[in-house]
Amino acid sequence: MPVNARTRRSRILIAVATAAAVVVAVAVTLALTVTTYEHTSPRAARDKASGSVTGDVDCRRAKCVALSFDGGPSPTTPKLLDILKQQHLHATFFVQGRGHISKYPGILRRIAQEGNEIGNHTWTHPRLTDLDEAGARAELTRTQNAIERITGTRPVLMRPPEGRTDRKVAKVCRELGLAQVLWSVTAKDYETTDSALITKRVLEQTHRDGIILLHDLHKGTVPAVPGILKALKQRGYTVVTVSQLLAPAKPQPGMVYRP
Repeated sequence: MPVNARTRRSRILIAVATAAAVVVAVAVTLALTVTTYEHTSPRAARDKASGSVTGDVDCRRAKCVALSFDGGPSPTTPKLLDILKQQHLHATFFVQGRGHISKYPGILRRIAQEGNEIGNHTWTHPRLTDLDEAGARAELTRTQNAIERITGTRPVLMRPPEGRTDRKVAKVCRELGLAQVLWSVTAKDYETTDSALITKRVLEQTHRDGIILLHDLHKGTVPAVPGILKALKQRGYTVVTVSQLLAPAKPQPGMVYRP
């Protein structure tokens, strides 16, 4: 029996409706999968904040970039501190517990005494997203306690290893009073000892209100820092800590800051 026009039209409409429903379902699934935590950029947080900036750098006016180092302290950190001190600059150090804080408490104390910012980078550097809440809390709390015991100050910033975070990690960080800090510039200095290449990678990626990620424990990194700082200055950048980049906004516990 031949199919009339009305029947064909009905079948087409049903097919279109079904396809649309599938698209919506996929979109909702992707949204739930991708958007797993609250996040904002340093500039957006700063623009929403009111009040004045304490200190001599106001990144609402200056062309700022934050400089940060992960994984220390280590035997190469004192040389880096010498460089920063000579340049009258400060950076944010996301320090690690086992083999670092526990091994070099004097270097950690110097980082703090010279006006640099200290953040939490966990005790053993696990992927926090692979741990349950109790495990993630233990990693961060042990590091918080060690930093406070050595420096007298409890961090308000943390950096999740490999940048991996989710709602669970955000919940733990919120409970512990820690804001999460990601980055916009990486030299992948863990895979090369070529200081010139590290410098090139940093300069190619740096933009205003960015956050540079380096690792002071790797062989090629600290020798690259003077050249990086010189080039940034020539390009009009003011090098700051993460908290200076956010000011007058205050780091919000649990929030993810990513340029």
